[in-house]
Amino acid sequence: MAKSKTKKDTALAELIAAAPTKALSDLILNLAGKDPEIRRECFDYLKENTAVSKMLKRQSEGEAIMSIWAELLPDLEDLDAHGGGPYGVEDRVWELLYEITKRLTSKKVDETYRREILDSVLPFIKSGNSGAGDALDELAYAACHSATELRYLAESLEAMHDEWQLRNARNIYRQIGDHAKYLELRLKYMEVGTDYHDLAEFYWETKEKEKAVQIAQKGLGKATGRMVELRAFVAERAKESGDRTTWIELQFDQATDCLSFDKYKKFKKACKAEEWKAYEPRLLKKMKDTGKTEQMKIHMDRKEYDSVVNLLSKCGYPQYNWDSNTNVRIAEKLEKRYPEKVLKWYLSGLGSLSSNQKREEYARKAEVMAKVRYMLVDVMNDESRWKKLAVKVKNDNLRRPAFQQEFAHTVPGWKAI
Repeated sequence: MAKSKTKKDTALAELIAAAPTKALSDLILNLAGKDPEIRRECFDYLKENTAVSKMLKRQSEGEAIMSIWAELLPDLEDLDAHGGGPYGVEDRVWELLYEITKRLTSKKVDETYRREILDSVLPFIKSGNSGAGDALDELAYAACHSATELRYLAESLEAMHDEWQLRNARNIYRQIGDHAKYLELRLKYMEVGTDYHDLAEFYWETKEKEKAVQIAQKGLGKATGRMVELRAFVAERAKESGDRTTWIELQFDQATDCLSFDKYKKFKKACKAEEWKAYEPRLLKKMKDTGKTEQMKIHMDRKEYDSVVNLLSKCGYPQYNWDSNTNVRIAEKLEKRYPEKVLKWYLSGLGSLSSNQKREEYARKAEVMAKVRYMLVDVMNDESRWKKLAVKVKNDNLRRPAFQQEFAHTVPGWKAI
């Protein structure tokens, strides 16, 4: 095969060498006209391997970009018409969109081509139905190299009357220094904490610091949700002014916003002894609003083991390998303190042992059974209870070879039972 291929290549090379320049030119133009990908490859190859003017190189880069766009357009139109499509098609469209973005970012494309590609992209951004919104947004932004071009993009996005695109337009106006337009759009939508934080930061950056603090304080009282950044802004101002009372109260609010063990530890560390004494009861009241696993981790840290084991009994044993094993690790720490309760929890992880299942499920249950054996034999010193259980389980599943193989592989002494 290799020899045959070499002969074909040699024959083609000889034909190319013998062909007049016009014939080769006609051939390339014909092939490039039929396939946007070939057209793009021609531009890229010739641009890199031919001595031409900078102007022609920039024009060639623009044409290459438009060839990539033509290459992906049919698939993008299909995605937009159907609200997405097969992963392979979506991946290819995203890849080509990012290729255009990369080329635009290089600043080697003339304004004419940048405007052409931007105008081609905007209808798909407005539709928002292709599933490639982020890539299209990035491409549109990369096509704008000047304040004038950015303003054109912002005005186009604003005209779409879409909340996300209004946000993008607002950020562009702020970037190019059109503060009046930024404020006009910003003040139309002030609901969540990030809205007030955005406005407060704007005033802070424009040296209107008193107004920034006022807006942030107003947001603390009026905003609904997404408060983390806003609280952090106000807390930083309080820290700068030496107002520890306000600062620590904001740290408490941050900690109890979706309370977790890590937030609990961080807040406790931030408190002075007298502050922790005052805040500890308030924080513990907030624990009921968080998940059982986070509650258990906090109770473990506080050595409140009765509370931990009671919470554990209300949690289901992880049923899949991708489940979090945090609860299992917590149970392991409680084995000797509460053997019967932990054993009961482990047994719950076995589920039904009298039905046909996949080998993967048998393997998972074998791991649980190994824990049950450890509890009965090594922790509770009750080998007779273990043997009684194991004999029944083994006999009930004698006709399930995969079950027996997985249990023999994982549970000590299973073959001898």
